[in-house]
Amino acid sequence: MSDIRFDGKVAIVTGAGGGLGRCHAIDLAKRGAKVVVNDLGGAMDGSGGGSEAAQKVVAEIKAAGGEAIANGASVTDDAGVAAMIKQAMDTWGRIDIVIANAGILRDKSFSKMEIADFDAVMAVHLMGTVKPVKAAWEIMKAQNYGRIVVTTSSTGLYGNFGQANYGAAKLSLVGFMNTMKIEGMKNNIKINAISPVAATRMTQNIGIPEQVLEALKPDFVTPGVVYLASDEAPTGTILTAGAGVFAVAKIYETEGVSLGLGGVSAEEVRDNWSKITDPKGMEAYDQGGGQTQKFMRKLAGG
Repeated sequence: MSDIRFDGKVAIVTGAGGGLGRCHAIDLAKRGAKVVVNDLGGAMDGSGGGSEAAQKVVAEIKAAGGEAIANGASVTDDAGVAAMIKQAMDTWGRIDIVIANAGILRDKSFSKMEIADFDAVMAVHLMGTVKPVKAAWEIMKAQNYGRIVVTTSSTGLYGNFGQANYGAAKLSLVGFMNTMKIEGMKNNIKINAISPVAATRMTQNIGIPEQVLEALKPDFVTPGVVYLASDEAPTGTILTAGAGVFAVAKIYETEGVSLGLGGVSAEEVRDNWSKITDPKGMEAYDQGGGQTQKFMRKLAGG
């Protein structure tokens, strides 16, 4: 089969000044994409800022013969996001790909976490994805082409101590993806989620052994992102990736049991718990209507 190429396509990669985003931007550029390298240049907790990190990645791309421009906007800032989109359109006239990778951490146990820690993480991960996608959406619709990759996490999918804010933000992106895949279908806009397992500055203080760090280089996640951004991409998929391992995560629902409408009680739920949780026949629905159809079928005794 032929190589995956992005000749003539324009990609925006947020949080691309280092780590995963840098790897995504460099590989897209190697494959012919023109890349907007966005990075606020702030600390892990979101403080500070400056576009020097993005400029270094642009220089790296150009040195390898690629095309790229730097952007230092915060993905949480409406005016900054609008200016980033305008910069891409003024420079290259289209936007084909948005890789929403920017993120911060404010890790604390929930007891010690301030609401401000929650607000900041939700703003960057959730709204910092929604705002660039919203700004590019009508452009993609007019082109009848778009590829969007959001970044979720095992913390969102499965939980992790001390990351209630991060987990909530990351799983919210799966909900966002699940609706946007439906709304984008008629205009050939595909949206997927990457759930990376990688050693970046966001994992540097948790005592991972050196040989494990080597296996968890961000480079080993990027091939999955590049595929999800390609012409052949699926849509509505959660791809987990790390250390050369790739898998798909899904949300499944059991077949369940109908207890009828004649005064269902909490005791009946308790007494039928083994049937309710029985994994036999469980299903992953393509959209919310699938669940509703099952409920109606079971109500009718089907």
